[in-house]
Amino acid sequence: MRMVRLAVMATVAVVVGGAAYAYRDVVAQRLGVGGSAKGAELAQSSPAAMAQPQGRRGRANPGGPVPVVVAKIAQKPMPVVVDAVGTVQAIASIQIKPRLDSQIVKVHVEEGALVKEGDLLFELDSRTLRAQIGQIEAQIRKDKAQLAQARRDHQRYEDLLGKNAGTVVQRDTAQTAVKAAEAQLEADEAAKANIQASLTYTEIRAPVSGRIGSISSKAGAVVRVGDNSVNSTLATINQIDPIYVTFAIPQVILPDLRAAMAKGAVTVTAIVDDTKKQSGAMAFIENSVDPNTGTVTAKARIGNASELLWPGQFVKVEIILGVENSAIAVPSAAVQLGPQGAYVFVVKDGTAELRPVIVKRTQNGESVIGRGLQDGEQVVVDGQLRLVNGAAVAVRAPPPEPAKPASPPRG
Repeated sequence: MRMVRLAVMATVAVVVGGAAYAYRDVVAQRLGVGGSAKGAELAQSSPAAMAQPQGRRGRANPGGPVPVVVAKIAQKPMPVVVDAVGTVQAIASIQIKPRLDSQIVKVHVEEGALVKEGDLLFELDSRTLRAQIGQIEAQIRKDKAQLAQARRDHQRYEDLLGKNAGTVVQRDTAQTAVKAAEAQLEADEAAKANIQASLTYTEIRAPVSGRIGSISSKAGAVVRVGDNSVNSTLATINQIDPIYVTFAIPQVILPDLRAAMAKGAVTVTAIVDDTKKQSGAMAFIENSVDPNTGTVTAKARIGNASELLWPGQFVKVEIILGVENSAIAVPSAAVQLGPQGAYVFVVKDGTAELRPVIVKRTQNGESVIGRGLQDGEQVVVDGQLRLVNGAAVAVRAPPPEPAKPASPPRG
């Protein structure tokens, strides 16, 4: 009797299980599970679904349509931008040193001041040189008087020789005296020019326009040409307008950069932060690639009248190689990464389609797609975490942007 009972129960279980399998789609729909079990199985085994991480595969619509935010794709011009990290560098950094042994009489500039080319910076003691100039000027006047006398004597001997009252020797001696007086005058005038040149060294002027740094020697200090100590440099002037920004780029970008420079000026932007930027143009590419890093050094020349950039400062650099006029760009939030690469969810007729894509570059919060999307399609930018391939979606409006906090009052 017990065996009969077990046989009947087993028969009933087989019948119930077969009926449940035969009507599994109807049961799934009444339970609100969404698509059929067969559709879910196909969705999970499709190549697109396999691109998702293991945690992203499952039932197509657990709990109804998934609310998502979408963005419509539209072709638009997108600049081809290369990012780098750069260092601000003064175009000229000149150390101011004395050119003669003397004493500083007066300092005409403050530390850190902005100076222009030709401005007087330091004044050295010039009394000895001025006395030497007075001395040589007196000697020049004497030379001129002696030369005038020698020329008169030469003329007299010429006249006497013409009248047969003089000799050729006397005439030649007088002529030699004239030439000797002329040579002495030229030597003394050269000595005067030398002293005058030394006198100009007593006024040290700015060789370029820029910012002056710390001043190591003050008025009263004795400076010497042969001094190799720390104080031998009176000050340093950095030319900061315009200014250089030096950066390194990968060697694979070098051909594109050179091609862009051959077409015209290549725009380079130095970015301190989101609101502080300064633009200029490429100025220089190093003539060799660093074999240790595989990069090449380049410089951009940037106007810096506002002094936003400071020598030694680190900045973000953007090099614009050109413009792609018909680029397909999507918000970077739409691009997801899986074991098989990047993918996005495209919304069609209320259904999410997982689409593998190739990302060419990402810049300013947008990803430029090389292959996988077309103009006019809609991609999901928010809500992807609950999506699988083939899931039903409900498009919702994007949330409002948070209000920016008010700036605190100053004072």
